[in-house]
Amino acid sequence: MRQRRNPLWQVVPSLLKGGAREPDAPAQGSGANGRDRPIPPLTARKPPTLPPLTGQREVVVEGATTPAGSAASPPHGPASASLDIYSHHFGLNARPFALAPDPDFIFWSPAYKRAYTMLEYGIVTHAPITVITGEVGAGKTTLIHHLLRTLGEDVRVGLISNPHGSRTELLRWVLMSLGQPAAADETYVDHFARFQNFMIAEYAEGRRVILIFDEAQNLSREALEEIRMFTNINSGKDELLQLVLVGQPELRDIIERADMRQFAQRVAASFHLPAMDLATMTDYVRHRLKVAGASDRIFDKDAIEAIHHLTAGVPRLVNRLCDLALVYACAKEKKSVTRATIQQILDDGAFHPIRQDPTKGDG
Repeated sequence: MRQRRNPLWQVVPSLLKGGAREPDAPAQGSGANGRDRPIPPLTARKPPTLPPLTGQREVVVEGATTPAGSAASPPHGPASASLDIYSHHFGLNARPFALAPDPDFIFWSPAYKRAYTMLEYGIVTHAPITVITGEVGAGKTTLIHHLLRTLGEDVRVGLISNPHGSRTELLRWVLMSLGQPAAADETYVDHFARFQNFMIAEYAEGRRVILIFDEAQNLSREALEEIRMFTNINSGKDELLQLVLVGQPELRDIIERADMRQFAQRVAASFHLPAMDLATMTDYVRHRLKVAGASDRIFDKDAIEAIHHLTAGVPRLVNRLCDLALVYACAKEKKSVTRATIQQILDDGAFHPIRQDPTKGDG
């Protein structure tokens, strides 16, 4: 039996305010236990309110922002719920603001280019340790996924996401990431011998090994010291192993501790990925819409400023708020997203703005 889709006013009931009319309710008692009665509008908690417009804020931009000239990409896999809602309305062929990392939508802002350059520099120069940091949702994982696309067959990569545990468990994670057996009943010595033999065998075949630790801020001091010791496995002047650590700013704090100086001395390339300023975020939004097939500027200037104020330019938050804005605008049968659209989202409590330090401003 074909499943009936809820009408849009039931998906986002609060959008009925100030525009759409709620369908007439059936007579009392209709349907089984009144299950067909319309969902009442949500009662919003006291919402945050956007500050009044006082003209465009002055923003210092580091160099020109040139979006990558990638062509529109086809949809990836089954369409999401929000894509079903607004794709046809806005003439899109893909969801432009999905939360999952997607290298097809990568936007090469000046800071993002520098971050990737340092990452590439570390790989090309055989740096023992490369460190990339950034706030939650800054796009670090997307950067890593793009790197993995570019590596040749002369490189073996082990990707360890959210590493944790004892030194024995960490070595097991490493072996499994490289496709090597790591039985739980084996000793640390067994695991290390297998790891060392694998590295030497790869070197003999003309390949080098790169271990990438995502969310590396979760590694303890002892774990960091353990993986530093891995880099001591070498063959004369050649490095057999390179480490790439990607994590939140706390990772830098750990590495800069006095008792971590041996580790810090092996870091040959590092970069901190900042949040986007207003100008960069404006180009970011337009770029993602263009890649998704949009021919018009859907977000107006005031809406863009409001989004930057609420997200502080963090890409993941920008994506989430822009995605919601497209749903809301479509429900109102509007072809553009305005400041009023963003305010409606806040009134409904559908998005929680980032708490900013007032001493640092918006940029």
